[in-house]
Amino acid sequence: MSAFAGPSGVPPLVGIVGSQGAFGRWLARFLRERMGVQVIGRDPAGDTALSPRELVLRADVLVFSTPIRHTVAIIDGYVAAAAGDEVGKLWLDLTSIKQQPVAAMLRSRAEVAGLHPMTAPPKIETLAGRTMAVCRARVDRWENWLQHMLAELQADCVDIDPLAHDRAMALVQGLVHAGHMAQAAVLRELAPAAGGLPGLHALRTIGHDLDLTVTGRILSGNPAIYEDIQFGNPHVLPMLGCLADAVALLRAQVVDGSDDARALVRERFLQQPAAWFGSDELATRSHGFERMGYLQADLQGPRYLSVYLPQDRPGSLRGLLDVFERLGVNLASIHSSRTPDGELHFRIGLDALPVPLATLRDAVESEGIGRVVDASDSAS
Repeated sequence: MSAFAGPSGVPPLVGIVGSQGAFGRWLARFLRERMGVQVIGRDPAGDTALSPRELVLRADVLVFSTPIRHTVAIIDGYVAAAAGDEVGKLWLDLTSIKQQPVAAMLRSRAEVAGLHPMTAPPKIETLAGRTMAVCRARVDRWENWLQHMLAELQADCVDIDPLAHDRAMALVQGLVHAGHMAQAAVLRELAPAAGGLPGLHALRTIGHDLDLTVTGRILSGNPAIYEDIQFGNPHVLPMLGCLADAVALLRAQVVDGSDDARALVRERFLQQPAAWFGSDELATRSHGFERMGYLQADLQGPRYLSVYLPQDRPGSLRGLLDVFERLGVNLASIHSSRTPDGELHFRIGLDALPVPLATLRDAVESEGIGRVVDASDSAS
């Protein structure tokens, strides 16, 4: 692999501060395998061979991939350690908040850009299908290399001012997380009397299932990340005040229970927001909701086969489908996704089976097309 050169005409050496964190490890692998550059790093969790001063001197590009609550202090420490020797280099950060980290990096003499990959480290080698906020604060000689890296990441890059980014994140992340953390607390308090999660699942709606999916994702993640987004973004507190006021108003009207209270709720919480969204946006969102409902139904179907195709090449899926055709098995649905280990697999929903599921499973694997990851015939 031929690595893309930096301003000096040779591929840069990239240093990662936080090299043992989840995103630090993912980024190091991306840089080595996708961009062909050498990567060094430092992390309190076992990667301390280089001091901050040594890392600054050796790295042409320095990336801060550190916890939100510590990022500014860490950057300030590296500014002091650099003592001006960072001039001509590029400093980046991957923090979910941009204004304060970017301002801290600007206290250095390096070129500076703030990045926010709006996803957990993905199972695949790029950020394809994900969004990346990009705050070009002071980029000149490094622009071509930075642009090349962003292109290789394959994210949907959005150029934005750090202040505008943080204001938006108070809603995109802060509001969403706050709502689901509150839901989780309410469920823990009230759901046991309603049959617990199994009882609720038996009576699920599309909206409930989607909400519970997001809540589960948050609860299964690193608590420090969600905590820091609430406490670290100064624009979250006003949002929480607005949210609290809205819930308090809704509660007060439900307590009142009068026709006037109902009319106020209808106007304030439904009609006025609907007018603000606009008919086109509402139609798009409603259609998306329906699509997610059908997708959920497919993924929760009782009869299915999940197959991993190791050779990602034209004709692989056709070969798999030939097996189903030969055995007279009709497909109800087919969806591709990633396993927890990052393998691409196809989940194939099945109609009534003319042969035992074990026969179908053996036929797929005997053809050497793929490996059956999971299977169920609980509908029979």
